[in-house]
Amino acid sequence: MNLLSIFLQAPAQGGNSMMLIMMGVMFVGFYFLMIRPQMKKQKQEKNFQESLKVGTRVVLTSGLHGRIAQVQDDGFVIETLSGKLKFEKAAVSREFTENRFGDKAKTAEKAAEKKEAEKKEIDLEKK
Repeated sequence: MNLLSIFLQAPAQGGNSMMLIMMGVMFVGFYFLMIRPQMKKQKQEKNFQESLKVGTRVVLTSGLHGRIAQVQDDGFVIETLSGKLKFEKAAVSREFTENRFGDKAKTAEKAAEKKEAEKKEIDLEKK
């Protein structure tokens, strides 16, 4: 009976303000420890996907390796050993690509840019 009377007692006065402060501190902690880093990661992923160009070697979230053959508004055409396949932009993983190719992916981008520049020069010479 003594235990029951302890649970039935009214809460102490003034405890509500301390409870609100603690809830606020917990929310701020969750924001800085969980929400903000996740938003930063999503922003980096989106910037990576938007910056991809033709000729860049990538790894998809499914583990498929390939080279970008064509960039479209809604996705990429990826060239693999099996042929060409179309994927959504969200399927390209920044983390997997950087782990697998690292600086090689950047070198491939530069090579693709050189090829494009050479093609443009050839086209200008023909005109």
